Amino acid sequence: MTTKLQQDVGVIKGIGTETEKKLNGLGIFTVKDLIGHLPFRYEDFKVSSPEELEHQERGTLQGVVQETPVVRYYGKKKNRLTVRMLVGYVLVTVVVFNRAYLKNQLEPGTTISATGKWDKHRLILTAQYISKEEMQESSGLEPVYASTANVSVRHLKQWIQTALHEAGHEMEDLLPSALKEAYKLPDIVETMHEIHQPTDRIALKHARRRIVYEEFFLFQLSMLAYRKKQKQEEPGTPLKFEESLLRAFIAELPFSLTSAQQQVIRDILADMALPARMNRLLQGDVGSGKTVVAMIAMYAAVIAGKQAAFMVPTSILAEQHAKEIEERLTPYGIRTSLLTGGRTEKQRKETYQQLAGGEIDIIIGTHALIQPEVPFRDLGLVITDEQHRFGVKQRRTLRDKGQHPDILFMTATPIPRTLSISVFGDMDVSKLNELPAGRKPIETYWAKPAMLERIVRFLDKEINQGRQAYVICPLIEESEQLDVQNALDIHAELEEMLPHQTVGLMHGRLPQEEKEEVMRAFSAGETSLLVSTTVVEVGVNVPNATVMVISDADRFGLAQLHQLRGRVGRGSEQAYCILIADPKTEQGQERMRIMTETSDGFELSERDLKLRGPGDFFGNKQSGMPSFKMADPVHDYRALETARSDADKLVNSASFWEHPDYKALREYLEEKGALEHQTLD
Repeated sequence: MTTKLQQDVGVIKGIGTETEKKLNGLGIFTVKDLIGHLPFRYEDFKVSSPEELEHQERGTLQGVVQETPVVRYYGKKKNRLTVRMLVGYVLVTVVVFNRAYLKNQLEPGTTISATGKWDKHRLILTAQYISKEEMQESSGLEPVYASTANVSVRHLKQWIQTALHEAGHEMEDLLPSALKEAYKLPDIVETMHEIHQPTDRIALKHARRRIVYEEFFLFQLSMLAYRKKQKQEEPGTPLKFEESLLRAFIAELPFSLTSAQQQVIRDILADMALPARMNRLLQGDVGSGKTVVAMIAMYAAVIAGKQAAFMVPTSILAEQHAKEIEERLTPYGIRTSLLTGGRTEKQRKETYQQLAGGEIDIIIGTHALIQPEVPFRDLGLVITDEQHRFGVKQRRTLRDKGQHPDILFMTATPIPRTLSISVFGDMDVSKLNELPAGRKPIETYWAKPAMLERIVRFLDKEINQGRQAYVICPLIEESEQLDVQNALDIHAELEEMLPHQTVGLMHGRLPQEEKEEVMRAFSAGETSLLVSTTVVEVGVNVPNATVMVISDADRFGLAQLHQLRGRVGRGSEQAYCILIADPKTEQGQERMRIMTETSDGFELSERDLKLRGPGDFFGNKQSGMPSFKMADPVHDYRALETARSDADKLVNSASFWEHPDYKALREYLEEKGALEHQTLD
């Protein structure tokens, strides 16, 4: 039997066919969806007295109009209305902008309510809202909902109230009683009434706490249930590798592994030896040595009789990794190859034949690896570098080319713990937060554009000592929209200022062959200074480069600045990062300060998250960030961690999969696909 909650939203009085279509555009299809359309904030209209409000505090005052309002016009369509009202024994001046039409409505003797910012010293309220209706005794909290231009918020509120009245009692409570009792959380019916019709601030606080916890709990439960089922239903192949060969390979490396690298390698090898598929995320700060870890893992897979695939986001990075891996592994009889979009048809066909025949042990490439025609004889390990640059479908396509191969995702973007357990909660996570021995911390300075000549002299000095440098710009060509320096202009300017130095130019619009030649020349030391866009952000490794200059640095996010900074300091010489910026906003200035204060990527990522919030942390193109209605992984991180722990305990208890008390939760997971296949993109 269909309940009222499950019926189409059109059953609610006042919602016709056309309105129903508009509500569908907001993601509201059923009565349940309508009740679940939560406010994104609340307006506080609780009436206060002038004595109660602090200076510059937002509040609502109610009083009697004393004289006819005065309107002053300025500009074509701008105006300012001033009206004086008596609040108790205090004469208050109310100012509101661009509401001249109110003049004839606010007659002397009328009782009005005005909401806005209070200037305690001048007794002026700069109002956003003015109402002729007297505010009734209530919480004063008015919910504000996301809507469209074609659906009024007033009507939306009415429909939600009707839905609550007619079907609210049918809502099923998914939270187990034990958890509600442990955290003193209200039941779902009471919660929804308080969310949409707050009794008071305390009741609203408890209702919001319930929603936040439930959103986190259900999301974590979905990921962990999928992870558990995945391990049970997609068994991996245990890899048997000769440990003595691995130890010998590691011992012959021309450098010592850091303790962090050693621990991560132990974790990865232990995963590979298990009969369950590895699903591990390796977070490594810039320069922490992820590539070596990947190389050791691939070597282990090959000596266990398997093939390995290493997918990276750019051809430049693929070429670089292929060269390094070939140099290290060829002496051990390991056969490597490269596959990128730039290969000829003949080269690709030859590579396909060798992969299918098992003549290639390790293939390094870009998204060209996931083309349908790319075959493998026996793929045992898949490594995806800078995994957030590939979509879930791309990553899964490569994974599905083998018989349950082990999966290792790598990223040089340190991810704050709160986001890590939100976005990557279905993976095991390892960290590399230690620099190799001999590396010196990069010295970072913030300079104003007027200091350019001084910076160029410093570049000249470093280059004359045999070093190399980068100059990074946000744009390729001049833009009328953005007043920022650009690569073409800066390249021309630096060639003029440094006529005795070789200045290269790199940007995304160059043909692939030219890009490769520019990078080859810079890597070989034939070019001393490289002007580039952010094409060099990830993975480019030129140990002789010691200076990174970033023009208009305030145009970049902290994570991207940290990535760019990580292109230098990869040798034993002291390296420098110079941020040229004149930020006009407080946030831009704060980013510059943070960059000069810390070189720890994990600390920086936490501070970046606080500055930008979870929605912007990965950038607009990153769709892995889950969408919550009320929960905020940054501000509500304690609730997130608690929910994660509770979900983990529940999903790993035998009773969860059998006990009737958890039937509703199991049905929820099946409905969401978490027990079959959960994706975050």
